Amino acid sequence: MTATEYAVKYGAPVITDRLNPLPIDQEWAIEPVEPEPGAPYMIRLAANETAGLVIAEDKLWVNSVPSSEWARFTFEPVLGGVKILSEKGLAWSASHRGAQIELTTPKPEFQQTWTLEFVRPIDE
Repeated sequence: MTATEYAVKYGAPVITDRLNPLPIDQEWAIEPVEPEPGAPYMIRLAANETAGLVIAEDKLWVNSVPSSEWARFTFEPVLGGVKILSEKGLAWSASHRGAQIELTTPKPEFQQTWTLEFVRPIDE
């Protein structure tokens, strides 16, 4: 499989070292999978209802696929923010602001601490 085929199949990787604007600075909608307490969440681009986060081979991608194929995440409170965990229990990690987001084994590291900011209600 060529790099082009891989990109088409899995969408755009969540790389945050590009300008105009950084993907990490875009608005993301975080919605529960089910309306029950404790349900995991799906994360999608707020500006695009069909583009959600997909995990392929333990890498994070943004892709326009049916929402049933989007990755599910849970949030664990940690000092200074939250840890975002995948269904496999891997944590989001970035070595610095603007770095590629990676999925790694959870550890008590600052690179795995995220803060969430309320921007606005989701448009209905």
